Amino acid sequence: MNAIIIYYSRAGNNYVNGEIKNLKTGNTETIAQKIAELTKSPTFKIEPTHPYSNDYSECIDEAKRDQRLDVRPELKELPTDLQNYDTIYLGYPNYWGTMPMAMFTLLERINLTGKTIKPFCSHEGSGLGRSIEDIQKLCPNSKVEEGLAIHGAIIEEEKLKNWLGKEEK
Repeated sequence: MNAIIIYYSRAGNNYVNGEIKNLKTGNTETIAQKIAELTKSPTFKIEPTHPYSNDYSECIDEAKRDQRLDVRPELKELPTDLQNYDTIYLGYPNYWGTMPMAMFTLLERINLTGKTIKPFCSHEGSGLGRSIEDIQKLCPNSKVEEGLAIHGAIIEEEKLKNWLGKEEK
């Protein structure tokens, strides 16, 4: 299987297990790195041209506003040469029941026709929310598989391997 991991993650002030912590690496990026290690797949990090504030409260306000206004933030770069990949591991944090708006920008601008999409998200209690349905709407000509929701960055390796299809026999 030829796969790539495309993800959005935010470092800095984050809500983790009931408190604000300063993270050098965002939770979703930590998960993406583990998937890359297990699958030997390359990664591509989605970065908005104008990132949200490093301050958690300000970030919350900015991200909620973007979602309420259905904004499509500009991205620094889009992944190219995706024709060589059959599977796209798509990672993001859960922002109020779905993906961050940068992921909507991404999925509206790249062609994933015929690809298998394996979504994964980090969350603080809300799981995948409606993100799978949103991905299916944005990628109607792709096969969207069961997603994996990981609380914070607490990676249960056996659960991750099962989701990846690499469980020990």
